[in-house]
Amino acid sequence: MSTDGERKGPDAAEGHGGRGAERLRCLVTGASGYIGGRLVPELLEAGHRVRCLARSPDKLRDHPWAGDVEPVRGDVTDPESVAAAMRGIDVAYYLVHALGSGSGFEDTDRRAARVFAEQAQAAGVRRIVYLGGLTPRGVPEDSLSPHLRSRAEVGRILLDAPVPATVLRAAVVIGSGSASFEMLRYLTERLPVMVTPSWVHTRTQPIGVRDVLRYLVGSATMPDDVNRAFDIGGPDVLTYREMMSRYAVVAGLRKRLVVPVPILTPRLSSHWVGLVTPVPASLARPLTESLRHEVVCHEHDIARYVPDLPGRPLPFDEALALALRRVREAQVATRWSSAALPGAPSDPLPTDPDWAGGSLYQDERRLSVDASPQALWKVVEGIGGDNGWYSFPLAWAVRGWLDRFAGGVGLRRGRRDAERLRVGDSLDFWRVEEIEPGRLLRLRAEMRLPGLAWLEMYVETAGEGRTRYRQRALFHPRGLLGHVYWWSVSPFHAVVFGGMARNITRAAAKATSGRGTSSLADHK
Repeated sequence: MSTDGERKGPDAAEGHGGRGAERLRCLVTGASGYIGGRLVPELLEAGHRVRCLARSPDKLRDHPWAGDVEPVRGDVTDPESVAAAMRGIDVAYYLVHALGSGSGFEDTDRRAARVFAEQAQAAGVRRIVYLGGLTPRGVPEDSLSPHLRSRAEVGRILLDAPVPATVLRAAVVIGSGSASFEMLRYLTERLPVMVTPSWVHTRTQPIGVRDVLRYLVGSATMPDDVNRAFDIGGPDVLTYREMMSRYAVVAGLRKRLVVPVPILTPRLSSHWVGLVTPVPASLARPLTESLRHEVVCHEHDIARYVPDLPGRPLPFDEALALALRRVREAQVATRWSSAALPGAPSDPLPTDPDWAGGSLYQDERRLSVDASPQALWKVVEGIGGDNGWYSFPLAWAVRGWLDRFAGGVGLRRGRRDAERLRVGDSLDFWRVEEIEPGRLLRLRAEMRLPGLAWLEMYVETAGEGRTRYRQRALFHPRGLLGHVYWWSVSPFHAVVFGGMARNITRAAAKATSGRGTSSLADHK
């Protein structure tokens, strides 16, 4: 299983540490995230056994490699669960961070790194591998962005621990679905004339995601006496302005006009990025803050242990072209939004047996439809993204903008795949919490709300060759504001939720009768 069009054989990770083709037992944290979700199949293809530590193992079940790994439940800040996950492990990959979880994320990162290092030593782990950020040389650490400062501190904690560690330091990662790629893509495609911050003149050294994965896999077999950090980057050193210009060429766009404006601070520019791209301001800010200083590689010592292949690392233009091809072919394995949104609700569904109780508001719709269950399910699973939400587009758009304004993700995250969903996928400002193919799609809201919200869509058999569509919106209010919110929006439910149910069933009926499928565009 390869990434962005590359096919690798098991020998990709062989012979770089004296252990040859030894089959290692690897623990991967962050397997539901962008890099972790792509690293797992690469480790499997290299012949290693993989265990995945996740707070919600169910989020991994629909990945193509799910049946080939051992999922375990746990959290990197919990010593007991980490200890259990480390048993029998040779190499432990640390691919998590608490960015966006609040003002105390540096403390959380520090505590988690120490727990990970201590439990790795106790379990007899042979190596820790960590992917961190490339930091500028000669810049005092207290002048770095909190994001880069925390990444650097985590690297030091792991290197100072008794277990040998490999710390890989990368700047901008270019690959289909990466946050850096999506930010570059949308800024360039949507703005032929750009008023930009001064950081567009800062030099950086981007690297293709396939090279990041190659170095991660190769790091597993490094000699036991290697305990150090490595700078990793592609062959091109570019300013962000140059990256946008080259993206326009690779994507076949007209030349972009870039006008830098020094007064745009990282905070202001993060909101600017949040307005133009699917990347919310909360994530855009650490990305833009990281561009304040020049970040280029000062060594390429990684090649001693993971030798470069012909044409590798990939040039910037080639990495862009491969990422674009994956996007256009709808073959994006993971996205920046694959990981759970920090601070997103994780309480049990109110209908779960162990739910604690309390107020629960529901809006339920049932409609019979002259359509096959397959046709109805296809419409249900295809909801969101470019297809929209099948009712009152303006209302959905306004709700998305309000969410962005409040610091949420809004509607722009879209879908990872235009036709198929899997548990854990982000879907605009929802996340797929449960999917039973052909029967149930349950979405959990990740928009800013004074409570917890779910949207369920069922496909049921109604008898006499008919199919029933059942739709439930559930809201568990938090405090008085939650109750006020529900009653203030309930007058619009007949239009929004009622229209959604009617238009979904109408689209399924059209598809069954052979008149083609329909989407949001048919119901404006």
